[in-house]
Amino acid sequence: MRLPTWLSQHLAAFRAVLVFTVLLGLAYPLVLVGVGQLPGLSGRTDGSLVHSADGKPVGSRLIGQLFTDPDGNPVPRYFQSRPSAAGDGYDPTSTAASNLGPESVEDTLPVPGAVDADGNPDEGGQSLLTQVCARSRAVGELDGVDGSRPFCTPDGVGAVLRVFHRDGLTGPVTRAVSVNQACPATPFVATFGGVAVECAVPGQDYSGGLLTPVRGDAPDKPAVPADAVAASGSGLDPDISPAYARIQVARVARERHTTPETVRRLVDAHTSGRDLGFLGEPRVNVLELNLALDRELPVGG
Repeated sequence: MRLPTWLSQHLAAFRAVLVFTVLLGLAYPLVLVGVGQLPGLSGRTDGSLVHSADGKPVGSRLIGQLFTDPDGNPVPRYFQSRPSAAGDGYDPTSTAASNLGPESVEDTLPVPGAVDADGNPDEGGQSLLTQVCARSRAVGELDGVDGSRPFCTPDGVGAVLRVFHRDGLTGPVTRAVSVNQACPATPFVATFGGVAVECAVPGQDYSGGLLTPVRGDAPDKPAVPADAVAASGSGLDPDISPAYARIQVARVARERHTTPETVRRLVDAHTSGRDLGFLGEPRVNVLELNLALDRELPVGG
């Protein structure tokens, strides 16, 4: 008996669904899982996990992590990772960047006593420039190098003025405010355009002034490299530059009671070159380097 056309069409579609479900929903994934377990591929398939000396997984070589104490302070005996904007830092469930760009140079200063709709204290908001300045200053203090950078104040905020002119954007300067330094801070420059520079009063509107970053006298090439002060796009970058590793060598050697040369050899051993000889930049995997330190140069505490 010949089936009606509409029924035969539906049966054909149903058979196609069954065939492709078996092929693409079962067979294909199982084949890929099997291929992933082949020697040389299984580690990557399982997440490129890194294990400690006792065999416990301590992380992935593909995802960075923080080496800080419960208060968020760097643990001096370890090499430090680059900053992260993923959650509270290197949270793989919140991978993200800060979305702040080069024009983010003016802070929103917290107003003392002010609260938001939920009753939380006003915390303001730091510009990208101030974040970079604060990080550079902190790294400089931690590793004993010059943490100064162009367009940064000595106290670690963006060196930015709001400059008011007599005729709007032109004419003599009538007022200048260091907008990232809340009163009673001492402005990073005493005068600008012949007038005394003021500290900023939180909550006051200075938008009528011309936003003017001031370069200062910091060296063109800062001692603290860029990856020490800027987060990656994913917030999960497991690597740092050899330059950032180098400025940490003396601190780590001191904390582990060894010579800088010994630590430097470990850094060199964990430095990867450019992929295929020309892609990317040389890099140091922080987790693997710190595990090597604990294995070869252990310290108590």
